[in-house]
Amino acid sequence: MSERVETVVLDSEGLSAWIAQDRKLLAMLQVLHDMGADLVIGANTTVEASHSRTSMPHLNWALSRVTVEPVTEQAAKAAAELLQGAGPHGHEYAIDATVAEVALRPQKPVALLTFDGDGDGDGMTRLCGNQVRDIPP
Repeated sequence: MSERVETVVLDSEGLSAWIAQDRKLLAMLQVLHDMGADLVIGANTTVEASHSRTSMPHLNWALSRVTVEPVTEQAAKAAAELLQGAGPHGHEYAIDATVAEVALRPQKPVALLTFDGDGDGDGMTRLCGNQVRDIPP
């Protein structure tokens, strides 16, 4: 990755891979850290990444190294507007919309490290447009 980014937003799969110590993701995060990029997640990403097999010490360690952005009423309304503009709806898109809303907050350039469910990043592209660059895992 040669293009500089100021902020990298992780989705729940990215956070889960970090917690699981996925080597490819860890190498990518090291490159981003060396570039000086800030790592960000939405607060609800923590909930989505947590399950019975989640290592709480690894989760807490990862959370200590990222900025956790709140999902407020205003943020929820903005995410709902993104969904209206993009077309998809329903609970399966709700968290993606809040991740997109978090990605659209910081000063640019912003990248989104997403493991989009269909693997092509298209859902996030529809939500964020060209304002956020996708980084494939």
